[in-house]
Amino acid sequence: MLFRSHMIIAMAIASFASIASLNNDLFYDILRRLHGPTLASAACTCASFYSISKEESLWENVCSSVWPSTNREDIKSLISLIGGFRKFYADCFPLIVNKEIGDYQWNNYLKYPDNWTEAEHYGDMSEFESISPSDFVSIVDIKFREKPICSKVLWGIPNANGYNGWFYNCPFRIDLLNCADRDDDNNDGVVTLSVSDGLPPITSIEREKKDGRLWQELRDGLLLSWIIVNKKIKQSANLASWSPLDGQRHWPTDKDFVLRFGSVLSAKDILPSQVVQCIFIMKFRVVYTEEEGVQTTLKSTELSMQFEDIEGSHVNGRNSLLILKEALSCQRSINYNGVLESCLMYSRVQNKLKEEKIKSESRLDTLCILSGIVAVMTFCYYFS
Repeated sequence: MLFRSHMIIAMAIASFASIASLNNDLFYDILRRLHGPTLASAACTCASFYSISKEESLWENVCSSVWPSTNREDIKSLISLIGGFRKFYADCFPLIVNKEIGDYQWNNYLKYPDNWTEAEHYGDMSEFESISPSDFVSIVDIKFREKPICSKVLWGIPNANGYNGWFYNCPFRIDLLNCADRDDDNNDGVVTLSVSDGLPPITSIEREKKDGRLWQELRDGLLLSWIIVNKKIKQSANLASWSPLDGQRHWPTDKDFVLRFGSVLSAKDILPSQVVQCIFIMKFRVVYTEEEGVQTTLKSTELSMQFEDIEGSHVNGRNSLLILKEALSCQRSINYNGVLESCLMYSRVQNKLKEEKIKSESRLDTLCILSGIVAVMTFCYYFS
């Protein structure tokens, strides 16, 4: 498709004379057949293409093919409010890349100083008060083998009831399957996959545990886009990684599959670690296999978003709102390998900190045991 698109462009701009002989309607017809990256490249080839490429209808078509949820009238209005489809695509198609992950050492790891004021601990209060959970909109699309299988929109952040509510002090989490959208036809939020969607038929779970064919298809075929929009500041970003970063087979039961998507976000001046990981968990359960006389079918049991700091601790709602706001202006890239590299770098640092913590706690335990033995021996020596 990409090669064909470039051929169309090359033929169309073969000579200045041929361009002059074409009218804008034909130019538009050429450009509307291109996907986003090729359309952006075509806009740089000549003044005519550049002028026509500004047409919002072109970018509306592109966004519709990438994110089916943008076909909703309320989302079209939202995108127009925050700057249009062209800006929306430019903000949300590139993925967040964060390579500012320090080589932290456990002993030097930043902790909350005892002399911090409440404002320093939680951030600028005036800035926080300008952030409302109702300003955020989640636009979620799931595809399998490039075929849309689920689109959901969530207005606001659930359970964020007032600044003194439990939401601000408890771990931040959005569970999309439990968040009913009154404008969504699929209110239960359940996503199903079957052989008709491209899944390989499996005769039994025991067989799947041996060859892992179903797991391989899931890991290679599923795509997740989770776009966060802030209506107040008119910014948006895709926080997911499109393809899974990792996953786990047959957990917690033999019929369950867990896939993790995500990105590394900046938490500078918000948390001591300066960075956090935005984690999206997608779980599927096998409900039917071929041996049951029904085609192989999977059902979603979880689709959630949460934040974890470098120690693996969940971030509370208050700090998560600040992180979400910062994420809308993070560095981005269309290079998926760069996204994967930043996530792997984060995992390496996290694992290193865990190892250092275990070693430190082991040395402390050994010291406590030795101190106890010395104390007992001393007690026995003086009182024997």
